[in-house]
Amino acid sequence: MIIKPRTRGFICTTAHPAGCAQQVLEQIGYIRARPSVKGPQRVLVIGASTGYGLASRITAAFGAGAATVGVYRPSTATAVRTASAGWYNSAAFEQAALETDLSSYSVCGDAFTQETKERTADLIRRELGQVDLVIYSVATGRRTDPVTGQVHNSVLKPIGEPYTNKTVNFHTGEVSQVTVDAATEQEIDATVQVMGGEDWQLWIDSLKAAGVLADNAITLAFSYIGPELTQEIYRKGTIGRAKDHLEATARLLDSQLAPGGGRAYVAVSKGLVTQSSSALPVVPLYISLLYKIMKEQGTHEGCIEQAYRLFNERLYAAGGTPVDENGRIRIDDRELEPAVQAEVDRLWAQLATGTVNELSDLHGYREAFFQLFGFETAGIDYEADTDPVVAVPNRF
Repeated sequence: MIIKPRTRGFICTTAHPAGCAQQVLEQIGYIRARPSVKGPQRVLVIGASTGYGLASRITAAFGAGAATVGVYRPSTATAVRTASAGWYNSAAFEQAALETDLSSYSVCGDAFTQETKERTADLIRRELGQVDLVIYSVATGRRTDPVTGQVHNSVLKPIGEPYTNKTVNFHTGEVSQVTVDAATEQEIDATVQVMGGEDWQLWIDSLKAAGVLADNAITLAFSYIGPELTQEIYRKGTIGRAKDHLEATARLLDSQLAPGGGRAYVAVSKGLVTQSSSALPVVPLYISLLYKIMKEQGTHEGCIEQAYRLFNERLYAAGGTPVDENGRIRIDDRELEPAVQAEVDRLWAQLATGTVNELSDLHGYREAFFQLFGFETAGIDYEADTDPVVAVPNRF
């Protein structure tokens, strides 16, 4: 079939296997071109198929030579329907690992279920013995409680009062004012259930109970703080409440792992184009502006650059892992440099439909969005007849 992007709001319902594979190979090439990481040797990545999870898996495998296990949702293609981008990313990763003689395994299932946790532990015990690094990078809008069966849906809303600011339709370039109503207490609680640290804790508990977590293991989850501009809709909103819970979970896990020499961290990352961030009002306009400024200054990073810095300069730094006053690893330092944010503030007031393409990198934002799904990738013939059915090697 000829695979073209089909969008519905901030969602792309198709993905291109060749484009996804090319982007995975480019990330692998970036890591191979850098000094090796003196890091982990047996790694579990929960949420391994896209974004920071995928970049972390690539860095561990091709930067440190680690054996890896990736957990992600299955996706099925047919002759007339594509699989997900995450499926194609994982297939490309597994193929590259196979060709490089790296031990690599995929566990396909719902990360929130106990069944997936147990299958993963069984695989680790059989193939790796134990893991010494666990990356938790699950991003989704819905979670079913494994005990009660209740389905929780997250929302992206402010807390306390409605929030009004500029936003952009990144498909059309129209800048407008948007008002988002405040969340109810039920919506806040549901968002914490989905995006907080409860499932992370359950994963570590399950791995420990199964005896497959090394005594000195490190575990890490990702968070975001962002600038003052987005605080009301992000860090002070429902998603921020979930991130507070995630960070509290990290402190609890750290106290539980410390007696054996283990550690738990939250890594605060840079603002990037993701399917989740594309759904947030205000944020796509901010990121478009941020991209332009950081690209001009030569400090822009994507997931793979951030992951390499996380491993090489933070988690496995020769002098120990540097953290902020709250015990968090910071790889958002370049985004939050005063000069960068001063320029964001200066230009924000000037952003309008007629100026957005000049003042921001909206084109780069759109390109990055479609690249999430394997489109707009150099070297790919998007007019070619392409088989959407792609197998994942070493799938369990």
